[in-house]
Amino acid sequence: MPELSKKPLILLLISVTPFFKKSKTTSVQVIVNTKKVYDTLDQLAAAIAAANPDFSSTVMVGIQQGGALVSQYLYELLLKNNPHASSLEHGKLDITFYRDDVRNKILAPDPMHLPFSIEGKTVILVDDVLFTGRTIKAALDSLFDYGRPERVQLCVLVDRKEHRQFPIQPDYTGITIPSNRTDKLKMVITQDNEPQVVLFIP
Repeated sequence: MPELSKKPLILLLISVTPFFKKSKTTSVQVIVNTKKVYDTLDQLAAAIAAANPDFSSTVMVGIQQGGALVSQYLYELLLKNNPHASSLEHGKLDITFYRDDVRNKILAPDPMHLPFSIEGKTVILVDDVLFTGRTIKAALDSLFDYGRPERVQLCVLVDRKEHRQFPIQPDYTGITIPSNRTDKLKMVITQDNEPQVVLFIP
């Protein structure tokens, strides 16, 4: 499995801490272990390749923060295993100022990297966890400020579909996990630079 660079790892660890700082005793429970994450990423990459025989007009965009990490893994897998994916471009999307649930909070946007046009292209939008659908709605709003794609495909590592608030469904789903509405699930990188999906426990 391709190894992520140190920069995204540092960004993730810095960004996760403030989001869950409501309790100083917050702990985590591993919901999806590293092997299962890798197996699921392999399956997602294969499904994306099968549905997109030509990547010449296709770009992959990961939503900061977790989605950017998932998309990096998928992008490297696609390049490694599919010769026709050599033309696939990859970027990262920050949606901080498009969210409708953080209006009274201090905003700290993440790095944005879209070094290509999305006009008339197929955009594979990637996130780590699909929950209410608000993040995806914000991502779509942000994307369309950069251009009008031909179509958008949604890929998620984890789907918590029983809590949807918007009519948004993924084209590619890794794992569907039953959960309580108050649960906070996220993909994180361990100290050994390995991905896991964890539940944050106050």
